[in-house]
Amino acid sequence: MAASTHTVTNQPPPLSGYDVFTADRALTEAVDRHVGAGLLDEVRGELAGLGRAAGSAQLQEWGAQANENPPRLRTHDRYGHRIDEVDFHPAWHRLLGKGVSAGLTAAWNRPAGHVRRAAAFLVWTQVEAGNCCPLSMTHAAVPALRADPELAAEWEPRLTSMVYDRELRPAHLKPGALFGMAMTEKQGGSDVRANTTAARPLAESGGYELTGHKWFCSAPMSDAFLVLAQAPAGLTCFLVPRVLPDGARNVFRVQRLKDKLGNRSNASAEVEFDGTWARRVGEEGRGVRTIIEMVAATRLDCVLGSAGLMRQAVAQAVHHCTYREAFGGRLLDKPLMRNVLADLALESEAATTLALRLAAACDDGGEQERALLRIAVPAAKYWVTKRCAPLAVEASECLGGNGYVEESGLPRLVRESPLNSIWEGAGNVQALDVLRALRREPGAFDAYLREVGLARGADHRLDAAIKDLLTELADLAGVEARARRLVERLALVLQGSLLVRYAPPEVADAFCASRLGGDRGASFGTLPHTLDLASVVERARPVE
Repeated sequence: MAASTHTVTNQPPPLSGYDVFTADRALTEAVDRHVGAGLLDEVRGELAGLGRAAGSAQLQEWGAQANENPPRLRTHDRYGHRIDEVDFHPAWHRLLGKGVSAGLTAAWNRPAGHVRRAAAFLVWTQVEAGNCCPLSMTHAAVPALRADPELAAEWEPRLTSMVYDRELRPAHLKPGALFGMAMTEKQGGSDVRANTTAARPLAESGGYELTGHKWFCSAPMSDAFLVLAQAPAGLTCFLVPRVLPDGARNVFRVQRLKDKLGNRSNASAEVEFDGTWARRVGEEGRGVRTIIEMVAATRLDCVLGSAGLMRQAVAQAVHHCTYREAFGGRLLDKPLMRNVLADLALESEAATTLALRLAAACDDGGEQERALLRIAVPAAKYWVTKRCAPLAVEASECLGGNGYVEESGLPRLVRESPLNSIWEGAGNVQALDVLRALRREPGAFDAYLREVGLARGADHRLDAAIKDLLTELADLAGVEARARRLVERLALVLQGSLLVRYAPPEVADAFCASRLGGDRGASFGTLPHTLDLASVVERARPVE
């Protein structure tokens, strides 16, 4: 009898049916560290429930469906009326509804709200990153709206609601609402002061009429948007409702949806305002100052999103190598593969630990923590998001040819991985923002030094890196040309300090040796062979 040619052997089982939160040691330990004992059981139970959902085969399938069936623009209805609506696959709505109900827009009025939301956001990104965009925008709109107490009182309960209502109708009739943002224009990009969208005051209503075009509008299906436009006194922030209180559609013309490299499930659009009604948020001429609170919150979400993508990529790689055999044994046990996996795991844990520390600073709200965030958020946004793409590519290579096949899920992670580095200000914007903080806000660098100094004396490589950083900062002449190098060192030293204080010795030792001591090559998998790499990899393995 002929042997079967279709027997499947040596293929790992799918990574599903597990608790994404509980299986992540770095994340669970960060939550334990930053959440008070009286609240910890509640928060861990909430996150474990979300983690089990995130690791289920059903939600993984929804994520795949949402990406395989991207949104479609409908400019007109069957009768020729202009409607400017975006249609999504049902899986998108299921995921977005679950994200809202999990509290991903409800951080501002909950105890330990930012830490519990940050952990949830990191978990949820691993299911499907696209729906995290409207969740992030909605969450981040709250501090900007607080510049106008009347607007905040009206909108904040809707934005922090844990009820998702997909219907396009007046916001005051909905149990919950989502927010988007439209800042950049064709001619300006990150230079928003070059915006040309005009805002004309309407004396009879107290509102404004907007005319202009936005090159990028995030989440165009949202209920309202924060928009920058030129008012008589200068660049100003406005709230643009999608539907007016009387039920009429506001003028919000979606010209086209962007055809993006990744983030396929989410809609990003070019939109036109032509007599569009808007309400002013904050003072005229102070639009950047008003909306910067939203930008700061979304930048932290970029860090969290990249940390989540890294974690999922590492989990998939370690899981595959745990079961896959080659050359007489498990890939996990091969010294060179172990080196690669350990290096990836270090990058992932450092990103998670830093992201949760920043979320804890948001919960604290004290003067020193706010000062720390002024430098640490743009530095983390620069570095963590930059590390995501090479990590995702290396993780896919751990699966060999399987990692290049869509069914593995790794190609989707690879396509998504550059996104957070670009959104909310690309790398140069973040580096220049750190320089502004160093020059104009000496208290920010003092807060940074106090934070990293908490680990002083615990590792000689960290101590040397802090000393080198101070030397480099002593002379700021020509600093702009070397700003990326400086911001990279700021981020690495902060990560090193956190890992020395909180991570297991083998993780801190490997990080300081490779990232601060320079004992590594230019690619992943070049850690010193004398380190305890097996323990580093085991810690990253996605098991409960």
